[in-house]
Amino acid sequence: MTTPTAPVQIPKKGIVKQVLSGDAVVIRSLNGAPPPEKQLAFSGITAPKLARRPGAPGEGSGDSKDEPWAWEAREFLRKKLVGQEILFISEKPPNSTREYGTVFLGKDINTAENITESLVSEGLVSVRREGVRPTAELTRLGELEDEAKRAGKGKWSSSPLSEHVRDVKWSIDNLQVFVEKSGGKPINAVIEHVRDGSTVRAFLLPDFHYVTLMITGIRCNGYKFDDQGKPDPTQKVEFADEARYFVEVRLLQQDVEIILNSANNTTLSGSIIHPKGNIAEKLLSEGFARCVDWSISALPTAEIQQLRAAEAKARSENKRIWKTYQAKTPQITGKEKEFTATVVEVVNGDALQLKLANGAFKKVFLASIRPPREAGRAAPEDGKPAPRPKGFRPLYDIPWMFEAREYLRKKLIGKKVHVVIDYIQEARDTFPEKSCATVTISGKNIAEALVSKGLATVVRYRPDDEQRSTRYDELLKAESKAEKSQLGVHSKKDSAPLRVTEIDAARAKLELSAFQRVQTIDAIVEFVASGSRFRVYIPKSNSLATFLLGGISCPRATRPATGNLPASEGEEFGDEALLFTKEKCLQREVTIKVDTHDKAGNFIGWLWVDNLNMSVELVRAGFASVHFTGEKSAYASLLKQAEDSAKSQKLRRWKNYVEEEPKEKHVEEERHVDRKVNYEEVVVTEVSAEGTFFAQKFADGPKAVALLAKLRQEFEANPPLPGAYTPKRGDIAAAKFTLDDEWYRVKVEKVAAGNAVVHYIDYGNRETIPTTRLASLPAAYSSEKPFAVEYSLPYVILPKDEEFREIALKYFREDISVPKLYLNVESRGAHPQSASLHKDESGTTDIIRALIAEGLLLVENIKSKRPNKLLEDYRAAQDEAKKAHLNIWEYGDITEDDAKEFGLGN
Repeated sequence: MTTPTAPVQIPKKGIVKQVLSGDAVVIRSLNGAPPPEKQLAFSGITAPKLARRPGAPGEGSGDSKDEPWAWEAREFLRKKLVGQEILFISEKPPNSTREYGTVFLGKDINTAENITESLVSEGLVSVRREGVRPTAELTRLGELEDEAKRAGKGKWSSSPLSEHVRDVKWSIDNLQVFVEKSGGKPINAVIEHVRDGSTVRAFLLPDFHYVTLMITGIRCNGYKFDDQGKPDPTQKVEFADEARYFVEVRLLQQDVEIILNSANNTTLSGSIIHPKGNIAEKLLSEGFARCVDWSISALPTAEIQQLRAAEAKARSENKRIWKTYQAKTPQITGKEKEFTATVVEVVNGDALQLKLANGAFKKVFLASIRPPREAGRAAPEDGKPAPRPKGFRPLYDIPWMFEAREYLRKKLIGKKVHVVIDYIQEARDTFPEKSCATVTISGKNIAEALVSKGLATVVRYRPDDEQRSTRYDELLKAESKAEKSQLGVHSKKDSAPLRVTEIDAARAKLELSAFQRVQTIDAIVEFVASGSRFRVYIPKSNSLATFLLGGISCPRATRPATGNLPASEGEEFGDEALLFTKEKCLQREVTIKVDTHDKAGNFIGWLWVDNLNMSVELVRAGFASVHFTGEKSAYASLLKQAEDSAKSQKLRRWKNYVEEEPKEKHVEEERHVDRKVNYEEVVVTEVSAEGTFFAQKFADGPKAVALLAKLRQEFEANPPLPGAYTPKRGDIAAAKFTLDDEWYRVKVEKVAAGNAVVHYIDYGNRETIPTTRLASLPAAYSSEKPFAVEYSLPYVILPKDEEFREIALKYFREDISVPKLYLNVESRGAHPQSASLHKDESGTTDIIRALIAEGLLLVENIKSKRPNKLLEDYRAAQDEAKKAHLNIWEYGDITEDDAKEFGLGN
């Protein structure tokens, strides 16, 4: 009889998905998607066993170790086969649960590499010789094994077996420390298992740390697991299988680099970098994943931007998880989207009031951040916030709110900022629509700076919510740093509210004498109720007070209805005066001087902002008139000059003013007309911010030098004891000038908090110095009159525009900075006297006329019945500047607008 021959098997095609050990692989056949898989054990050989992690399925909870050469055998197959197209022959023996066969690397069975033979030849496996039926294949394998033994290859080598056993670290004691030690550097790794599209297990090489890794910055749809921790096939999650398959075919058992970013409980978070790119970016661009805010902030900024861009692309194309996505954010373009504005108020820790280029005002909120919150405020059953206690003031009573406001105030008030509107938050419930923006100053994101100091927190959004800051990831990074440093609201220490005292009528009586004694007080304007009424915060005493400007009458502004009080209409120019004062003072650091208080406990006095007396400024702008109390004050002359200037220009409340012509006025006009020319040689030593100047007679220069030299010699021989002299306002004393540390004669104008404001009477300049730099002036030096005399500019006023005002003063200072000038007193009636300045004795080079001709000074609108040559000359110079459209006349005749609006005329 003829023995029947075994049927010839036809090789099948497949791709090796995974190597389980040195003698077993997982093959994915090439038909169908997702394709079926099968495990295939290599026939006729046995490979050393790999260690199994504790608690792995079928291994109980115990630990196990590699058999020698197990890892080398597995790696030989992994590097040769994973991801490669192969041919394989398999069969399933009776009563066996496994398939056995042979794998060929190549596309032609006749030339393909027999992987089993390659393993035996490298000495990585043993051939089964006992209990098996001999075949030609086994005989061939036996011969190859004997040859490997003779050559001392692999496990048949003489090297110690202990060198071929891995020391696997199945767990890490402190994941956070492990991440910090990695230093953000790439670590070589092999991906061992893909749990879902964004979670894998891997060996970190060369130390064989076995870790579970979540891909930083993204999350794929995952699985619902059963009681045994395995994916529940009955609980399908859309795109979960596809995402895992996408990662498996690209990363499973591939050599990759892992950059660890953070740690959370038993899981690490990091980026997986394959030679072909970043898997996170690939998943996002294909719509398998979405960005997650809680971990993406751990990534470098450039990588975050790449991930966000990939997600945005998939979202715009409605790929996979975004298939039903519809954009919710309205498009904002043009000037509404991006503009430059000036900050006029910090509303609270996350909102700003801006003044736009066209003069309009706009309130914006810093996008994606929240100011400090009130702790322990429980919500009642209806879901509404619990009522706050009576007298609750969020700015002071919520911890860190004041610090947040102060940071923004000091950085932004009065400064120009760049604004990009990120989104419009729709009106809801009782809250109006909000424009939420990224605000930067000098390229610095204000919201990011606030968050980095722990003075604000970042809003958390749903994954599909686009209404967020364009710098959102930078905000998350800043918050993470603040949390680690325990700054501000993240501090573990209990923070107490700012204890602020309200100065009422009773307390005002107690405080008045103390306030009067210190002369000047530093304060912050918290609220402006009208042009002359303020609420001020006094940092030194942590107190709040109402403050009224003294010496003036200012129109009342419109008042809205509050509590039981109805709304009231404002007086003419009241609202404009309020706006004027708000722009100059609101939330600015000011100096106040208290004279008295009224029955309600409101302090009355003087307020300076940027060295400007607000009473004087309101009068100069035509919003206020001088009160009779101002005529008796120390600032009477300044108020009178300011009012006269406003009247001459018929500004605002003086728009219908008809100039009276009393006898004294005619006398003054006659003085102007009967001009006497008597040039004196002088040296101009100082120019004030108001445009007045101090001049020293040229002949008196040596006298002043000699007097001061003698004073210094006397002090050098008998040095004053620092602090022994207690200065008082009005004293004539000696002071050491800061720049040269020499003694000069001064008049003490103010004393407060250990400092004194002094006027150097021989030169005209002023300075604030410690009182310890003052000394009593010997009587021999106090009898000599001051060598510097103050003068005003005749027939002219400085421009109202602050920029041109500064330019005029700048050029005036430059013009008078010569060794000698010629001064002629033009008017002796007022104080200070007005005087013209000339560069030569002939009077042909009038410095003031030159400034008028350059369009930097404005000639006063003085009516005269008799001719005045100097005034007419100045008007002719002004006409020249108008025709040439120089400086203040750049856009035409500004006096024509004044005449039309305010009734002015020549």
